[in-house]
Order: sequence, then C-alpha cells, then structure tokens
Amino acid sequence: MNSLAISSEIKKAACSSRMHHQQSELELLCDELRMLPEIQAKAAIKLAAEFCDDQSGLTLEQRYAMPGDDCAAFKIGDGFQLLAMEGMLPEFVRTDPRAAGWSSVMVNISDIAAMGGRPTAIVNAYWHNDEDASAILLKHMKRACDVFGISFAGGHSSIQSGFSANLAVAITGYAKKLLSCHHIKAGQRLFMLTDLTGSWHGDLPYWGCVQGKTQEQIRAQWNSPAELAEAELAVAAKDISNGGLLGTLIMMLELTGCGAVVDLSAIPRPEGDLFRWLRAFQSFGFLLAVEPEKVSSLLHYFQYSHLSCAPIGSFTGDGKIQLDHLGATAEFWDIKKQPLTAMGGGHAIR
Repeated sequence: MNSLAISSEIKKAACSSRMHHQQSELELLCDELRMLPEIQAKAAIKLAAEFCDDQSGLTLEQRYAMPGDDCAAFKIGDGFQLLAMEGMLPEFVRTDPRAAGWSSVMVNISDIAAMGGRPTAIVNAYWHNDEDASAILLKHMKRACDVFGISFAGGHSSIQSGFSANLAVAITGYAKKLLSCHHIKAGQRLFMLTDLTGSWHGDLPYWGCVQGKTQEQIRAQWNSPAELAEAELAVAAKDISNGGLLGTLIMMLELTGCGAVVDLSAIPRPEGDLFRWLRAFQSFGFLLAVEPEKVSSLLHYFQYSHLSCAPIGSFTGDGKIQLDHLGATAEFWDIKKQPLTAMGGGHAIR
C-alpha cells in the first residue's frame, strides 16, 4: 500500500472515530435531558388530562377552549378571549417574594403572547404567614403589571401563622388572530424566537432579558408574537418554559401527535454550555410553527431586531423528536409511545 492510500485510511479511521464520539455525546445528552426534573414534573398534567372530555367530535374552534394550549381561547366577535393561569413554586415564593411576584405576571404574559394575544388583566390568589413578604409579593406583581401595561385587578389574600407561602395568578387577554398548537402539521418549519441580549440568573438555568430595557421596549417585545399572528407569519407558538426547549417542544407536539427534527447546531444561543441552554427557562423565548412559504417573510421581519429568530428544524408526522448535531442523530422522544402530559389526542390538521 502506497503512502497516499495509507493516509486515506488514516483519515477514514479518524473520521469514523470522531463520528462515533459525536454520536455517543449526543445520546448522552439525550439521556441527561430526558431525566431533567423540570420535564419529569410535566407528567403531573396527566391527572388533569384524565378529566378532559373526548375531543374527537369537536370542531377546531371548540378544541381551542379545551386544555392543551398555553391558554384557553374562546371565540368572541372577530377574535378570541384568552384565559390562563400559573402557580409559583412554594419555595420560590417563600425565599424570593420579589422575583416570584414579578415572574408570576411575566409567565402569564408569555402564555398570552404564545397564543398571538395581548394581555388585559390579572387576578391573584396567595396564602402566606408573613405580612411583610406578602406586601413584597403584591408590590412586584403590581410593578410588573405597570411595566407590561395591564390591569392589576385584585384577587384573594389570606395570611395566617400556620400557612405556607403559595401564589397563583390568572390572566385574561385578547387575540385578533390565534396561534394554536392545534394548527401544527407535517412540513411546517420549526423556528426559535429568543432574546440573546439577556443574561443568566446566577448559577440557575434561568435566562432573563428585561434588565436594562425600557417599559416601551418590553411591551413591544412581548407583543411581537401577536404581530406575527396578525401578519400570518406563524401558525402556532409555545413559550419556552420550565421544561426547557425540548420539554416545551414535547408539549407543543402532543396536541396533534406530530413529530419534529431539530438541528441543535442551528439553535440561537449564548456562549457556553449547550445543555444549560436547552434546559433554560427563558424569560422571553418561543417555539414557532411556520408555513414554508412564510419563512422568508418571517426572517425579513426580524432582520433589524435585537431579537433572534431562526429556523431550527421541521415538523414531521411520526410523533418522534429527532435531534441532529454535528452529523450525529438520535431519537430524543416518541410522543406516541411515551406521552408526557396526555393532552390532546393527535387531532392534527391534514
């Protein structure tokens, strides 16, 4: 064998070794992500799913009002009334009432935005054992309402010495044109919309992006999904919440039973650990379903924005989430074999 042939064999062996290493790394990443407590905690939604009526005989408009999307949507006039609710983790409420108060409003705002809506008002219910901490909760809920431009409409307060700290906040909003995960179908493109001008919150997997922005900038940013809906540049959205990007994607797909192929290297992200970013709760972050013919217009819409909006994959009809990364491929989740929340029922639009 001549020197050129030997060199070629060495290169092939090195390439094979590199691909084997990348495949092993991707499969290990999938294992770690599947075991995230944030994703596993979503399985508790199955209990609520058991009480949902069978949707097989319902119209699409009727299904909008059922559990499964980020909000329930009720047809009213030429648009939709939106209703959603979030509960805060008790430990979070107890140890950081300032952040819990703010976050309880912000996460609800994101749910409204994910439906192509604009928020109108919140109500809250809290139980606590400390008047000073309760006042902090209320102060920063009101502060968030003022920043986002919505009504702080009251609710229920209860303070007694034996209570633990608990907080739940409900929100209403309105959408002219609805974004819904019921609209997802095979062949659409998967986009990620995020704000990389933010920063990490200490060592936590939390990416914040309101610091340093004006009230007007914050309102405009959270209204951008509604503008996408009204311009018909997207058909569905889901905000990237406590399950991280992939936990959010699982729930996004369960309503229709569709699957997705995701290119991890295409995901807009800050410098640093990929695992941390995939796990992150993003204060502003959405997955979007986009019709292929709208891709160019969507990219043009964000051409001069500080927001990052990029195609990261496509939707399929097989109910599986496949990950691609640097030439390696792995199956992350099979929704049909392992439903996470059991919401929906696979009524895809064909």
